[in-house]
Amino acid sequence: MPSPPLPAAIARTLFEQAPDFLGLYAVARSRFVRVSPAGARLLGFGSEAEFLAAEVPLAGPALTAADWVQLTAAALHTGPQELDVELITHDGHPLIVHLTMSSFQAENTDYLLVRLGQPGRLQQAERALAQSVRRFEAVVANATIGIIVCDRAGLIVSANQMAHQQFAYPEGELLQLSIDQLVPRAAGRHHEQLRESFNTQPAVRSMGAHRGDLAGQRRDGSVFPVEVSLSYFTLDDELFVVSYVFDISAKRTADQALQAERQRVEALNTELEQKVADRTQALLSTLAQLEQRQSELAQALAAEQELGELKSRFVSMASHEFRTPLTAVLTSASLIEKYPAAEQQDKRVRHLERIRTSVTHLNDILEEFLSVGRIEEGKVEARPARIYFPTLLHEAIIDAQGLRKAGQVIEQHIDCSGPLWLDPSLLRKILVNLLSNALKYSAENTTVTVRANSHDGLLTLSVQDQGVGISPEDQGHLFERFFRARSVTNVPGTGLGLYIIARYLELLGGTIALQSALGQGTTVTITVPYENHPAD
Repeated sequence: MPSPPLPAAIARTLFEQAPDFLGLYAVARSRFVRVSPAGARLLGFGSEAEFLAAEVPLAGPALTAADWVQLTAAALHTGPQELDVELITHDGHPLIVHLTMSSFQAENTDYLLVRLGQPGRLQQAERALAQSVRRFEAVVANATIGIIVCDRAGLIVSANQMAHQQFAYPEGELLQLSIDQLVPRAAGRHHEQLRESFNTQPAVRSMGAHRGDLAGQRRDGSVFPVEVSLSYFTLDDELFVVSYVFDISAKRTADQALQAERQRVEALNTELEQKVADRTQALLSTLAQLEQRQSELAQALAAEQELGELKSRFVSMASHEFRTPLTAVLTSASLIEKYPAAEQQDKRVRHLERIRTSVTHLNDILEEFLSVGRIEEGKVEARPARIYFPTLLHEAIIDAQGLRKAGQVIEQHIDCSGPLWLDPSLLRKILVNLLSNALKYSAENTTVTVRANSHDGLLTLSVQDQGVGISPEDQGHLFERFFRARSVTNVPGTGLGLYIIARYLELLGGTIALQSALGQGTTVTITVPYENHPAD
């Protein structure tokens, strides 16, 4: 006879106050129609409605849709069903529960009352034991050392994968072999006595620490060095011995290589010590020779310095001694022009002009040498005075006229209206030198452009030519004494012009910059600070 239905109020109270999962499953509709709020939360749902809306609210690795159909059929036809099952909650976590299912009818409809509770202690213990066994088996099976378990008689009852690999046996073939078969004969003659001694007094021990070299024997008869540690356990009053086998072939090879290397290093050290002794003796001898050479070098350096001073005095003397007769020649050549002569007077004038030009050139060379000497001796000082730059530039151009080639033109772009307070002598020498270089290193029918402006206490002057230009490699040496660029080696010169200009500019507090390229001419720019109206 079907059970009478529960009053609605009682049923609602039962479901709402149930502390665990309590669900009402309609068999014909194949779905839950009621579930306790606590049960919905237990399975990761936010509410009863969310649980009832799920297509498969109860599922797990061992509770598939087919398993659920079989379980509900058994509950309807056989009677209440109970089992421990692992479910997966709605949020993905595993959950082990004890499932109870019983059937009843209400209004001619089959229902199942499903309850999920904590599994029994026995089941929990069995499950924990099974998990522990699986973990232990996994650890032993995947251990990186060989593990062999023998009984009291020495028969192998268990061996992991590494042990089979070490002794070159196929998986499982070590079982029921005697441990003596894994030991070389030379070392196994007394193995039975040793095993009996261990069985009498079992203890954890490291065999490699108390005996000489141990060896294992592979299936093919080859041997390899091992280290073995022993432990034991008792099961059902039966003693079992556990051997932990470590293959030390690589370690033995490394030890041998280390020993050989140590011997080689010792031999090298002995050889090195002898070489050091020999080198030390040679070094002492070399140091003595170096001290002698140092003394000789100091004497040579003193002699070189004395020679340099002699050269400087010679340049000063030669400049002074040559200037006097050359001045006399220049004066005499000027007087010859005043004597009236016959019809060859024009020729004499032409030759006299050449004499004057040559003498002037020689005098300029001597002046450059003399200027270098005065500069390096510190005898040149800047003596500022009031100047008008256009006038000074005009005089410098006149001084450089003698170097102009046919068709050469000097263009001027000057923006210097007021007076400047600068050393006129040094500035004029700088201008003459720059103009002379521009004319000398430019071809015929070319233009030399002079630009100058004075603003805010700074005079800026540039001289641009259309000459042969200077390579980048040579530009870094142009301000050195006696240096001449490779592109002008066929043009006479001393290589002192730019050096003198740079030194004069140092005295004036100015700077110089140069821009040039082969075949495109050269532009030299100088900047000199000045004062406009100094006090008298």
